[in-house]
Amino acid sequence: MKLEGIHHITAITGDAPRNVEFYAGLLGLRLVKKTVNQDDPTVYHLFYADAQGSPGADLTFFEYPGAARGTPGAGMVHRILWRVAGEEALDFWQARLAAHEVPSERTQDALRFSDPEGLEHELLLSSGEDEPLLANAPDIPAAFALQGFEGVRAYADDPSRSESLLRETLGFSGTEDGHFEVRGEHRGGLYIYDASPPEKPRQGAGSVHHVAFASVPGDHERWRQRVQAAGAHPTPVIDRFYFRSIYFREPSGVLFEIATIGPGFGADEDPQHLGERLSLPPRFEALRERLEATLTPLPNPRRRPEVRA
Repeated sequence: MKLEGIHHITAITGDAPRNVEFYAGLLGLRLVKKTVNQDDPTVYHLFYADAQGSPGADLTFFEYPGAARGTPGAGMVHRILWRVAGEEALDFWQARLAAHEVPSERTQDALRFSDPEGLEHELLLSSGEDEPLLANAPDIPAAFALQGFEGVRAYADDPSRSESLLRETLGFSGTEDGHFEVRGEHRGGLYIYDASPPEKPRQGAGSVHHVAFASVPGDHERWRQRVQAAGAHPTPVIDRFYFRSIYFREPSGVLFEIATIGPGFGADEDPQHLGERLSLPPRFEALRERLEATLTPLPNPRRRPEVRA
């Protein structure tokens, strides 16, 4: 039984329209699902990914309008790592970000920047082992497009507390310096610890809520049993319609999810038109009229000649 790398990463935004402009407009990700937070259906849950909406490239946001900025600290993911094809791709992104007045920090093999609410991103040269998950935005050459997740970096006061769960229960490999990798038959991803800053952690806009790892559907219940046997207190399996999920906190405090690969975002939309309308799982369909009247209208940057940061 192996986890197939990262399934998705979920963060928080206080401004859904600006969030769409940045991630779909500037970064070229496809808005593959416009739906609601299933635990609070009065607010958006936005899903961005590659052209197919693949696990491994799926960045999602809960919107809490006007939310104050979060402060990353111990027990939180603080940076999202993306793959790109090579140094020319880093050149392209450095120039594109600068053109939209987004500061970035360049090294020979990486480019670091933040979204408008302070969420950190880092572009890294792809190792080439996994299939690229390309977003295929019309104004971004395929050779320079984001290729899915390389991993995440999290803050921890004592990473050694998490080693047993990561290695023995979840099958991560790693070294004593806090660098771990989870790899299945088809995909892998990094999970890296950094020393915690002195600031008190606080969830809010621009912070990561949780990171999800991918399971083949047939293994999902066994993963729950395995995590429970290790003492990590997983939730029951929750049907999210587009996938099934369990949640638990690893010993350093980061909220983990194990999500199934499928059914996927085509479960209720034509794959050619993902994210173009408000999608509601069947149990929320009765709320459609009220939600469509109250949720903030969102832009479609792929139909506009320019984007703004």
